[in-house]
Amino acid sequence: MTELVIRALTESDAHLFDAHPDPLGAREGHRQTRFRPEWKRVALRDGDVVARGAWWGGPDDSEPLNINWFDVADGEEEAGAELLRSAPWRVELEINLPGGWRDDPALKAAAEARFNAARAAGYELLVERFLYRWTPDLGLPERPGRLRFSAEPDDAVFFDALRRIHSVTLDAHALRDIEEGGLDKAAQEELDFFHWCPSPREWWQVAHTPEGDLAGIHIPAHNPSGPTVGFIGVVPEQRGHGYAYDLLSECTHVLVEQGAEFVTGATDQGNFPMAANFARAGYPVVKERINFHGVSQE
Repeated sequence: MTELVIRALTESDAHLFDAHPDPLGAREGHRQTRFRPEWKRVALRDGDVVARGAWWGGPDDSEPLNINWFDVADGEEEAGAELLRSAPWRVELEINLPGGWRDDPALKAAAEARFNAARAAGYELLVERFLYRWTPDLGLPERPGRLRFSAEPDDAVFFDALRRIHSVTLDAHALRDIEEGGLDKAAQEELDFFHWCPSPREWWQVAHTPEGDLAGIHIPAHNPSGPTVGFIGVVPEQRGHGYAYDLLSECTHVLVEQGAEFVTGATDQGNFPMAANFARAGYPVVKERINFHGVSQE
């Protein structure tokens, strides 16, 4: 087998990134994604692209936040692993897959090749997630009218609510943050992310019961790809009433009132209650996402 050449791309040779099959439909999913050429890397063998990766970050970020496009050719899992190992950034890897990919032998083989390459490069599975996309033809979810929603300008209120919510969370990313730095780290990571999003802080809302008790929070947001259900959380003492649906419904309405023509969302596949709420609110699963995180290569 001939020598592998790994290189970053530039504006002049960015076309090389497209010189590779796309069995998982990543190109369609990234039509609105802005990738920087210098954050794209390819592995070449005899001049042919046998693996590729696109690292991504926001327009003002000096370094990428994740890898959200990663492909390897048949039999080139080690090339894909070397592409990841040799990169100057060690960030989370996201692999988006069509719904039901496990039932299609070709899609399953393509996905597992990417998983194997990631593991060989020192990445471990973090979580599998459902990705949702609501559109107006599906109809707005009913507002139950049980909670009172209001804006809250004080970040300290959200920080305290996030600490309480994450004390009983099922979310894998939050659980990782808690393991690394406790509830304060998990809450601050959430706040930092939503301040990073290019959507108004004024959209964030708290929800109270008719008696005036805090029930939870919801954060309608825009990420760089468009409007999204940023965060839904019910405080521990108010769980068991189905309030997560109320929050999700209100979040959807707020985004539509702000002009959204679609709304995306996501939840861990193991978070059965939240997945049920998305289904009840009329959000179809459009894709699945597998998240890997880097671990020590020693």
